[in-house]
Amino acid sequence: IEKEMNILDVWFESGISNEAVLKKRIDLHWPADLYVEGSDQHRGWFQSSLLVSVGYQDKAPYKAVLTHGFVVDEDGRKMSKSLGNVVDPLSVIKQSGADILRLWVASSDFTTDVAISPEILKRTSEAYRRIRNTLRFLIANLYDFDKDMKVSYDKLREIDRWALAKLQVLNEKVTKSYEDYKFHQVFHAIYNFSVVDMSSFYLDVSKDTLYTEAPDSKKRRSAQTVLYKLLSVIARLLSPILAFTSEEVWQYLPFGKDVESVQLAEWPATEKNLIGKALDEKFSRLHEVRDEVLKALEEARVAKIIGNPLEAKVSIEGKGEIVKFLESIKNELAELFIVSEVRIGKSEGKIAYSSDRVKGLKVFVEKTKHLKCERCWRYVDELTTEGKFTGLCKRCAQVVREIVKA
Repeated sequence: IEKEMNILDVWFESGISNEAVLKKRIDLHWPADLYVEGSDQHRGWFQSSLLVSVGYQDKAPYKAVLTHGFVVDEDGRKMSKSLGNVVDPLSVIKQSGADILRLWVASSDFTTDVAISPEILKRTSEAYRRIRNTLRFLIANLYDFDKDMKVSYDKLREIDRWALAKLQVLNEKVTKSYEDYKFHQVFHAIYNFSVVDMSSFYLDVSKDTLYTEAPDSKKRRSAQTVLYKLLSVIARLLSPILAFTSEEVWQYLPFGKDVESVQLAEWPATEKNLIGKALDEKFSRLHEVRDEVLKALEEARVAKIIGNPLEAKVSIEGKGEIVKFLESIKNELAELFIVSEVRIGKSEGKIAYSSDRVKGLKVFVEKTKHLKCERCWRYVDELTTEGKFTGLCKRCAQVVREIVKA
């Protein structure tokens, strides 16, 4: 290789580079799918490439152009050795792993200057940890699940169908954001789904089912069916960003790995038929009430009325439609709120919380007088006194009997 000294013009030479690169290599094609450079190249490489190409073949050398800002420190200053604010990517990879660096890039809005600092990387690591914990939970609860145990959609629990619907909404949003190069929106969508919709609600509510129901019960298999779907789809949605983590997750899928690597897997299709307006509206209302109940439970815990939510008896007062709504699902509320008792109507207990968000809603919390099951920790009005099943609630006693027989 010899250095070429015969240069007509640096901008002309760079502008014509697509001709030498894209048309001469059999593994590439012309025009390029995407040109990527800093915002200073609008009147530089982008323009010279466009002018030269249009000038001699009436067509742009690229299908799309993406411009990005520059990396700065947390105070908005340019990276400089003299300022001592340069962050070495290799040191970040060595300390935290390549996926943390990739996640920092993806979570930043590259249309403006992008800040980096130890504190910013620390926050990125925390966000990564929370997403990873969700994935770990999914994997841990699929240890005894295989394809023959899947429950058909029409037999899934309502909350499981809701989780599948939310997954389809996520899939559609993430796919569109990738196509539009809005990677920070991809990150925020997956993060909020993992932490808010899944960890703080669906997975939290499902723990009792996963941990204490009979291993082969329809209720538990219904939850596992959805957990498997969540894991399979999220691994693929994350694969362009968290390349190493998604690969690790893919290897733990209990079945359905028709290709060796997640990077070779088909992109998940959005199943729009699983998205239902009525189901979404129901759980949106439920979320509102549940958030208020959780605030009341926290106030009761701080006041030492209860030690944990399962010790609570919750009474809810309200007006109009909200009462009718809660009455229609009153048998599900204790499980959804993760408490031992819920009643709708007036209470003589202390008002723990009067809601500003849900008009007319009042939540009363008092310590239940019921008895604690030694297995599921729920409080019930009666415990079994039958031999080795003594101290268990009726449900747990029946589950243990089935396990012993098996």
